[in-house]
Amino acid sequence: MASQDVKVYAVNGAAVGSSSALPDWLTRKRAGKGKRAVKEHYEGTLELIQGLEFPEASNKIRTTRDGTHVVATGTYKPQMRVWDLEQLSLKFERHTDAENVDFVMLSNDWTKSIQLQNDRSLELHTQGGFHYRTRIPRFGRCLAYHFPSCDALVGASGSEVYRLNLEQGRFMTPLELDGAEGVNAIDINPAHQLWAFGIDGNGSVQFWDPRARASVGVLKLPGGEDLSVTAIASRADGLTYAIGTTTGHTLLYDIRSSRSFASKDQGYGLPVKCLSWIEGGSRMAGDGMVLSADKKVIKIWDKNTPDTNFVSITPATDLNDAHHLPGSGLIMTANEGIKMGAYYVPQLGPAPKWASFLENVTEEMEDQVARSVYEDYKFVEKSELKALGLDHLVGSAALKPYMHGYFVALKLYEAARLIANPFAYEEHREKMMRDKMDKLSETRIRTKKALPSVKVNKGLAEKIARDEEREAKKAAKRKRKADDEMAVDAPSEAAEKGTLLSDPRFAQVFENPEFQIDEESREYALLNPSSVFQRSTGKTAVESEDEASEKGSSSGEDEEQEQSDSDSDDDDLMKSRRLAPERRQPNVKMVPMRLQGASRGHDRNATFGQRRNGKAPVSRETERGSAKEISWVPSGSDNKDERPGKTREKKVERFGSGMERGGESPAEMAERERKGRTQRRQGVRSGSKNVFRHM
Repeated sequence: MASQDVKVYAVNGAAVGSSSALPDWLTRKRAGKGKRAVKEHYEGTLELIQGLEFPEASNKIRTTRDGTHVVATGTYKPQMRVWDLEQLSLKFERHTDAENVDFVMLSNDWTKSIQLQNDRSLELHTQGGFHYRTRIPRFGRCLAYHFPSCDALVGASGSEVYRLNLEQGRFMTPLELDGAEGVNAIDINPAHQLWAFGIDGNGSVQFWDPRARASVGVLKLPGGEDLSVTAIASRADGLTYAIGTTTGHTLLYDIRSSRSFASKDQGYGLPVKCLSWIEGGSRMAGDGMVLSADKKVIKIWDKNTPDTNFVSITPATDLNDAHHLPGSGLIMTANEGIKMGAYYVPQLGPAPKWASFLENVTEEMEDQVARSVYEDYKFVEKSELKALGLDHLVGSAALKPYMHGYFVALKLYEAARLIANPFAYEEHREKMMRDKMDKLSETRIRTKKALPSVKVNKGLAEKIARDEEREAKKAAKRKRKADDEMAVDAPSEAAEKGTLLSDPRFAQVFENPEFQIDEESREYALLNPSSVFQRSTGKTAVESEDEASEKGSSSGEDEEQEQSDSDSDDDDLMKSRRLAPERRQPNVKMVPMRLQGASRGHDRNATFGQRRNGKAPVSRETERGSAKEISWVPSGSDNKDERPGKTREKKVERFGSGMERGGESPAEMAERERKGRTQRRQGVRSGSKNVFRHM
């Protein structure tokens, strides 16, 4: 509501109508029941002055120069009302025959006034009541009073300005304005008494000297003939003027220049209704503030910075007039509503003397916690309204239009929803149970600390959390390596950098479902190819690469196995020797392996096929390159080919390359197991050079 967080308190009438304020129909409560209960109450507001209202609407509002009374005119019936500010209540009301257009207080108090009526009449009122009435040739638009000459100036629809001299009691020669279709505004400068007339039709302001009663200058406004002046306000310095136009612009002029030095747009394109200079305010508001108001909004701004508003007030109803109490922060309005408005701005100025308690009251209002007044209403869009079958109520009191939908009473909404969908409760109950079960399942499955604020994109949040945890560990490791003094003085990198999950600018990414990442889209696949591959295969990229490498190595081994002559363990040993460099193959004599189960008459180097066929044993050792090929059969069980009756005295079990077990007496075995090996093995492979050698 204010560009500088300026607080505005509605101390009379409806609350300020803005984006943060409550609607008028929501805060207005009737005092009783029945047709005779017409009084209303606005929740969340004060009633500074009792009865500050009119039966239908108010037209103009003023305060007396002594600051003790408020005078306002309104309808219906046309009347004038006066409130005593010392008592904060209505003093009296006085009815007139016609509706008031404008009025001026002739005395310092409320006792003498002159009123311009919409039936071309001027009425003089005194303390006793109506005093005198006279008529003017044309319908009047504005009224001003020149105290030094006792002339009442009346602007009308023609080119003439009528002068009624109250000292002589007669009309004087009217002022003829050149090219004027009407006079919309009259201003009398308090410093040098220069008259300024806002012309309708040619977009100009004419200045007249009251001593010579002649024009002394014409100020042309930019905009051509279509522009009209609707409001004028002169500052007490005698040099600065504020001029309002029909387009909603306020122009600030120095009387010594024909070009404006500041311009302000109300924003609605409606004619400016009233202008005033705010002097003697607080230090926060500064000096030279301008109040400009049209039918929709009141704006207070500094003459040096017109682009920004000090405060902006939007009344709940259309505005007819606005008045600022001099030297205070109180603004009073006359509007198209029963209640008249009064707004207190503490930053604009102090409270008036007769309302000094306002400062304490507004502090209490600030401390109060606003309750939810929407609890009895439900906001429904047009599409949902049609689905509920309530679209026929549009335009009735049951639906309150607001923005792009309607407010409907909560009881009516629930009844219509049950009629439209009788199974709504069961569906709601099922949904609640499903959500509860999902929540319980998540707590069971999740192994790491849960992220309570994450509702969508949980995978992304977990990845960010892992990365942040990894970076924190690295930072802690670097910190441990640093010196103690540097570790104490160095600030925490995590505290300086912050985290993406805790950044409020990206909170919606993990809370709003509209920011859900579509993992099935092509853009996601291009940015995250490994994740898409993992989801399609069910394995990570590293697992897939390991599997491919294992397949490649196994296929290579199969090919080498097919090329070998036998599938014994010695073949693997020879392969390793062939793959070894030449310099690591010393000229050593290999220890021959004895074939288990072979007869004593056979050659120890005979193959299994030779023994099976019964051929003469032939030693089969052929040179292949730089290595020897040896065929052998591993022993692990009794051989049935041994001759009967020829058993070995000591059973020896051989396995591996040159390793055997057994062959000694039980006593020797017990001694060896007790003391361990006492001699080095013979003909075994060295663990250091990976070759066979004799020890």
